[in-house]
Amino acid sequence: MENIALVLEGGGMRGVFTAGVLDAFMESGLRFPYSVGVSAGACNGCSFLTKQKGRAYFSNVTMLKEYGHRYLGIRQLLKTGSIFNVDLLYRALPYKLWPYDFKTYFSTSDTFEMVTTNVLTGKAEYISNHLPEYGKRRIEDAKQLSLDIVLASSSLPYVGNIVDVMGTPMLDGGIVDSIPVLRAMEQGYEKCVVILTRNKGYRKKIKHNILASALSSIFRWLFYHKYPQFRKALCQRSEVYNRQLDLVEQMEKDGKIMVIRPDNPINVDRIERNADKLQALYDEGKLIGHRFCTQLNKNNNK
Repeated sequence: MENIALVLEGGGMRGVFTAGVLDAFMESGLRFPYSVGVSAGACNGCSFLTKQKGRAYFSNVTMLKEYGHRYLGIRQLLKTGSIFNVDLLYRALPYKLWPYDFKTYFSTSDTFEMVTTNVLTGKAEYISNHLPEYGKRRIEDAKQLSLDIVLASSSLPYVGNIVDVMGTPMLDGGIVDSIPVLRAMEQGYEKCVVILTRNKGYRKKIKHNILASALSSIFRWLFYHKYPQFRKALCQRSEVYNRQLDLVEQMEKDGKIMVIRPDNPINVDRIERNADKLQALYDEGKLIGHRFCTQLNKNNNK
């Protein structure tokens, strides 16, 4: 796939679908010279970049089964400000439980960008594994910076802490660019494979209830009163996401991109604790991923 980019949507725990697809890609030897991931897509994309098959599954499903409420939950939120156990997922996992291949991450010729939201500007930031800043730091500091970036990309508003990345406060990239297909094309890739975590036709419901809107505005101010541009981005999030879905479906129809998504509506929440549901969604992703690779091989052999 030398001239084709890979675009990975987020979706919280629904990202296990993407983990299944990417494991199928690795089993088929598929690679991409450029990929860009958001939130859960950034987490999964890191393991795909270093070809650590099964690692994303382990971090999403196996660890949830093993650690239970210590993995995610209200206790974690009240204790740390994050509903996910940051120390477990971004300290113990990459260094001890399933060590991340930092050497490949920094040395591969393939480019991987993670999307974050700059809380000061309310705009997207795209941070590469080829970031020059890595070379200016000791290896342990460079590793920590890379972990801070993926943490920022996947730190959900309200249930995740703002992350300092090189002096800039950042949060979940999905707030402003949930499906960065245009970013991939700006890098010179006219064709993209896009992995979504919702079925075709899905759109976020836009709430027009005056009371609900007022409460949402109050919550935005309570949490982010120092960041007016970020509050504006949060307010527009659903509309922006739906426009991106419209664009993706039109580009798919025009043959400009290839889209992989769940076949049917899924019953997995953004913050899901049912491991059986996650297992089923991972299995579906892997099945669809293999189906995509088989079709791709048929087309290439014609």
